[in-house]
Amino acid sequence: MAKRSHNEVQESLRELTRIFRPKDPRKFVKDYIRKYRITGGYEDELTVLVERELTKLNSPAS
Repeated sequence: MAKRSHNEVQESLRELTRIFRPKDPRKFVKDYIRKYRITGGYEDELTVLVERELTKLNSPAS
């Protein structure tokens, strides 16, 4: 996957995470990959990204 394209996927997934605040990050990523036909092999990396974003959203602002 091209670097620019990969960054766009990550940013899009972050935005969707902020909007939907999924309860199950792995299922959310699987659905995202299926819906947007993302190249395989990035599922674990994207799941970690969603989990980090949810942690940021749930932590109090400093």
